[in-house]
Amino acid sequence: MNIRPATRNDAQACADILRGWMNENDWYDTPHPAEEDIDFITSLIVGGWTSVLVSDGKVAGFLVQEKSALKCLYLGAEYRGKGFGKALLDHAKNSHPPGLELWTFQQNIGAQRFYLREGFREVERTDGSGNEENLPDIRYVWRMFDEP
Repeated sequence: MNIRPATRNDAQACADILRGWMNENDWYDTPHPAEEDIDFITSLIVGGWTSVLVSDGKVAGFLVQEKSALKCLYLGAEYRGKGFGKALLDHAKNSHPPGLELWTFQQNIGAQRFYLREGFREVERTDGSGNEENLPDIRYVWRMFDEP
């Protein structure tokens, strides 16, 4: 397992992982057609915010981090529940040790369990009116030196 900065050559693999997640969740109605996925991912890669986790020569997952804001963390379905997500999250924590924050959809129960298990605390819930998908969401924070 290797985590490295993403390159343009990783855009298709990351877009496939993202679209796969979208298709798995019937509660998620994507606001963009699949044809726009590569351009979206490429813009994140060019911005220098994207890292990929590679296993056996294949992109297993990716994260997008802008300073303390964790914008995306997605894994291919076959890599979930095997420590790959924790590896990406640990990479993000080590990249910005004072703390991180992120948003996840209220319907994404698996993500909520994962982030809580990894030391994040819920600090805010919204009705979704502030996000593009109009889905209720939750803001989580992690601080390296939080009291238990």
